[in-house]
Amino acid sequence: MSPHADEAIPEPTTPGAQGNYRSTDENMMFQPPVENKMPHSPFVQGMHYKRTLAQFSLENTVSVITGGARGLGLVMAQALVMSGSNVAIVDLNKEEGEYQAENLLRQFKQENNGLEQLPTITAHYADASNPDSVNAAIAEVLEKHGKIDNLVTSAGFTENFDAIHYPYDRMQKCWAVNVDGTYLFAVGVAKHLIERQSPGSIVMIGSMSGAIVNVPQPQAPYNAAKAAVRQLAASLAVEWAPYNIRVNCISPGYMLTALTRKILDEKPEMKEKWTSLIPTGKMGSPEDLMGPVTFLLSDASKYVTGADLRVDGGYTLI
Repeated sequence: MSPHADEAIPEPTTPGAQGNYRSTDENMMFQPPVENKMPHSPFVQGMHYKRTLAQFSLENTVSVITGGARGLGLVMAQALVMSGSNVAIVDLNKEEGEYQAENLLRQFKQENNGLEQLPTITAHYADASNPDSVNAAIAEVLEKHGKIDNLVTSAGFTENFDAIHYPYDRMQKCWAVNVDGTYLFAVGVAKHLIERQSPGSIVMIGSMSGAIVNVPQPQAPYNAAKAAVRQLAASLAVEWAPYNIRVNCISPGYMLTALTRKILDEKPEMKEKWTSLIPTGKMGSPEDLMGPVTFLLSDASKYVTGADLRVDGGYTLI
């Protein structure tokens, strides 16, 4: 029989099971902090005027980014604005989304003094795990912007429990946000693009966790959820190719977001274990995703679909 959650679990007896860096540690538990206790995410860089290929431009497009009010989502939203796109930030915390939308526009004005045409940056509420909420958010974006050309599904979260003690309701929520939310937004935007008979690009934010097992923190449901996102991107890329809708996946490695810094401040030994397994010897920065997401949404990648672009410092190679 499987042990109940309240029963003691015997220590592993397999030789090497307690390896320093190559196994999970059930004592590594983490839950995301309460939303309103998180600090604002800072911007990472300003505009630039260096020459680059015209195919990287997102001018005259409307891009939706879920989970865009904080962390990686906010940095990618900034990249899209810098590349010429109008942006709709969709987040569970609409107030934070509105705050960051105003900041993005203010920054753009400061760095483009005298420019007459300004980007349209809006904020919208959505619970990514709720179909009605997702559909309402998409309808609101269409009302504000008139169309949607691109989608980035960045809404998601991770937490750490060993599988036997993982609260079932938390596991369901992990899957609902990471997998259901990605699917619901992708289908909603694809329907709009097909009705418009317009090409489009969808980028799903997966994780290297969809291809490997992270150590030492146990997070089996999250790993499985991100593997599902990667396969979903590949499957929809084939399904929607006849409609000229491209679907790709970005799988980040360990990124130093505000939330990750908070975890490492509380568990400094974790950073040593993580970086010891990264060939480049360092964690990534949120701005490392600015180029990849711009590339995959733009015409620079117009023959790329179903790809999984890993931005992980080589972690998944060894």
